[in-house]
Amino acid sequence: MMKKEVILAIDEGTSGTRAAVVAADGHVSCLQYEVLQADSPRPGVVEQDANALLEKTIAVCRATLRQAQEEHLHVAALAIATQRATAVLWDTSTGRALVPAMVWQDTRYAAELDQLAPQWNPRLRHSVGRPCGVRSPYLWAARHLRDTPAVGQAWEQGRLAFGTVDTWLLWHLSDRRAAFTTPTNATSCNAYELAQHRYQLDWIDALGFPRALLPELRQDADDFGRTRSDLLGIDVPILACAGDQLSGAIGLGCLDAGQSMCLHGTGSFVDLLVGPRLPERSGQSDSTLTMTARRQGGVSHFSVETFVATTGSLLNWVCDKLRWFDNARHISALAATVPSSRGVTFIPALTGLRVPQMQPDARAALNGVSMATTQAEIAYAILEGIAHSVASCIEANRELAAVPVSTLTVGGGLSGSDVLLQMQADLTGIPIQRMKETDRASLRGIAYLAGSSGLLWDSMQEARATAEIDTVFEPRIGEDERAQKRGLWHARIASELRHAQQFATH
Repeated sequence: MMKKEVILAIDEGTSGTRAAVVAADGHVSCLQYEVLQADSPRPGVVEQDANALLEKTIAVCRATLRQAQEEHLHVAALAIATQRATAVLWDTSTGRALVPAMVWQDTRYAAELDQLAPQWNPRLRHSVGRPCGVRSPYLWAARHLRDTPAVGQAWEQGRLAFGTVDTWLLWHLSDRRAAFTTPTNATSCNAYELAQHRYQLDWIDALGFPRALLPELRQDADDFGRTRSDLLGIDVPILACAGDQLSGAIGLGCLDAGQSMCLHGTGSFVDLLVGPRLPERSGQSDSTLTMTARRQGGVSHFSVETFVATTGSLLNWVCDKLRWFDNARHISALAATVPSSRGVTFIPALTGLRVPQMQPDARAALNGVSMATTQAEIAYAILEGIAHSVASCIEANRELAAVPVSTLTVGGGLSGSDVLLQMQADLTGIPIQRMKETDRASLRGIAYLAGSSGLLWDSMQEARATAEIDTVFEPRIGEDERAQKRGLWHARIASELRHAQQFATH
């Protein structure tokens, strides 16, 4: 019997890591998942155990491969999607991380970077497409080189490696044992020259990071060596490695200028595709950033992106830490039982605000609660706060890119909530399109990138034709009601920004 060819796809996120196989019809199967923990020992600091991340990723791969073998599927290649801008420092002699990884939500160096902003922002906006920002993997590594003896010693002895999670996984899973990174990952680290496909070395020097530690830049679809058979039990080429958000966009079929996508994961990321040319206003916003959407065949395609850092993680927080609800599905089910929040608002800013302006000192806020407020109304307010935040992201993207948005395609775990997606349609005034197997978009997208040069598909367009629409949510409210709701939200955000600014000055 001839075995069906599939691609092994990894989707390593912040809240969990999973593996599956993707077939030529786009179907995702043999899915395995492991939960990951992120720790926040103090405000602004978000960390993760990179060793546990690696071990669980290998475990889900092995479990998926066992199931694929039982189902007589032949794995032809490996493709890897990862969380972006989460940084790791490790010892090449042991392969173990030396310190906790700095997660992309971390803002511990916001004040230090802010001091560098007047000098560096003009240069960075022009070449990197964004300002200094509120976090830097390179500054984080430079501080560990200076202050952490184990890191400094490994550097002096020539056994230190650095990279984001893509680099960390490729170093372990590939037979090349090389430090590689890709544009969709490097872009998020604030030192990648978008138009030139190279590092902004002057900025990296200014941060005190040694150039010799930089991972080698590759394309998102590239030759990353072959899998280590001693680790995974298979010997196949690694053909793609990209940031999870951009992999998700590809998996939802978003390849062309004007297509917009929202991927609901740990945070909610909203991208608007702009094509192979950089937007004219690239770099002019602190919170709406120009991204490499994908690079293959020597050509970069770009998007603009705004995100809400804590949405899926917010729901986990209110369920696990505060114990207000059983789980995220419980929140959605309760919200569906009431017509509104009756004036209750929730701002999902657990790690600060990005839209309408960067304010890392902003905090989540629950307002408008009275003795009459019910649990269902709080559930409604939580989801409505996420929907409002996404609407603000869409507005910001549209303004920077000067590209109209006709529909929004959604993916990720939270996109399973009909209540949330109807809120998004109402508050944005545009149809919201949910694809089938939407929660597997990143797995499918990274497989498209790996397999679209003749392995499973002859082109990206042929690959994306396998993505199918599940449901379209049309706006149900009029322009006047929408304007009123958005006006009230903007007023609440303005109030929180004033409070954060006053707090920051004391």
